[in-house]
Parts: sequence; C-alpha cells; structure tokens
Amino acid sequence: MAKPFLTAQWRNLLMINFAVTPALLQKYVPHRTELDAWNDTYYISLVGFLFQDTKVKGIGFPMHRTFEEVNLRFYVRYKEGNSWKRGVVFIKELVPKHLITFVANTLYKEKYTTLPMRHRWHSPDENTLHVAYEWKVGNEWNFLKANAAAAPAAIIPGSEAEFITEHYWGYTQSGPALTSVYEVTHPQWRVHEVYDYDYRCNAEALYGPAFAEALAQKPVSALLAEGSEISVQPKLRL
Repeated sequence: MAKPFLTAQWRNLLMINFAVTPALLQKYVPHRTELDAWNDTYYISLVGFLFQDTKVKGIGFPMHRTFEEVNLRFYVRYKEGNSWKRGVVFIKELVPKHLITFVANTLYKEKYTTLPMRHRWHSPDENTLHVAYEWKVGNEWNFLKANAAAAPAAIIPGSEAEFITEHYWGYTQSGPALTSVYEVTHPQWRVHEVYDYDYRCNAEALYGPAFAEALAQKPVSALLAEGSEISVQPKLRL
C-alpha cells in the first residue's frame, strides 16, 4: 500500500441524518458509482468532527494540526469484481483554515469552503457528554449539537449506525466521465447513545434551495461516533 497522503485523528463525529429521494442526489453521483441505501432509505448526513494531530505526507504544519470540519455528504458504492466498495460523496466541506481549503480543492478536487468555526465538548456529569460544532454564515452562527452517553458502545452489525459509519472510500467527479477515488482507513468506531440533539443550518446559502428543503425536514436519526486515528491514501482514478 502507498504511503498515506494524510494522517490524523478524527474525534467525536456528530452525524445528523436525513432521508431524501434519489432524484435529489442523482446529478451528484460520480461516474461508475451508484447510490447506496439502507433498508430502502437514501441518506444525506450533516457531519461535524475535529481533526487532531493532522499531517500531510508525514509533515505537521503549525496552526493547521487541530481544526473543525462540518460536511454534507451522501452514500454511494462502486462494484470492483465481485465486491462493493462503499463510500461517500461530499456536497460541501467546511473548515476554518484557508490553506486546507486550497490543498483539498486543488489536489483532491473536493468542494471545501472556509468559514469561522468553533467547537465545544464537555461533560455536565459523569454519565453525559455534550458535543457541539459551530460555523458562521454571514452574521449567524450555525450549529450541530448533542447530549450523549459518556461511555461508547460497539456498533450493532447490520444497523443504521454501521451503514452510516462503515464507508471507507471517497468518490469525486473529477471531469466528464472521470471519477477519482481515495481510501480512508480506520478501525470500526464505537458510538455513544444520543439522548437529544439539535441543529441550525443556513442550508440555502451553503447548498442551494433543493438541499435547504431536504434539511428542513425532521432528521431520521443522530449518531455520535468516538472516532480514531485515520489515514487517507493518495487519490486514484477509477
């Protein structure tokens, strides 16, 4: 296996999930992939988490090793031989550092945007973990937040949580009939039981009216994964 392009820790991944129609996503599906579903449900997810100890090709850049990310993503799969490679496609990824946006958009053809961001983690008592991610659109702070069990538990095989978290490939439409792919490796994450959650997102400003309508629906679920060390492999073409 090639040396990783990027290594880091992803911690406290808060995922708020919405059910959508395939028609909303179809034009974003990269060439040679197809939409992936769980129990006949197609999902988009707003995901907030923290990068820690970030290194690009083994080098950690000052002031760019710890930072928040919030992304909107959906789920696809690609058949290679007799096996499926299940992955994600990003509608947009938000980070607080301009250099990260430049590198990701230039080298990986992703859709990063730089905005002011912040996060809060704390435990109001020994049994509860509070996690919040915020990003500023215009003069308004948007947020994802949840209260969850402090102790994580193993993911149940075949569950919605397994579907949402067990996608290890990133797919990007790099040009007409051209798809790029990169592998993200990490152990299976444990998840914290979510007691309650809330979100505010100026989706129309960030993603356009179609996604604004989708994100105005009541979410179908929220997950909080503890995260782990991860590595992102160099990009390849399908």
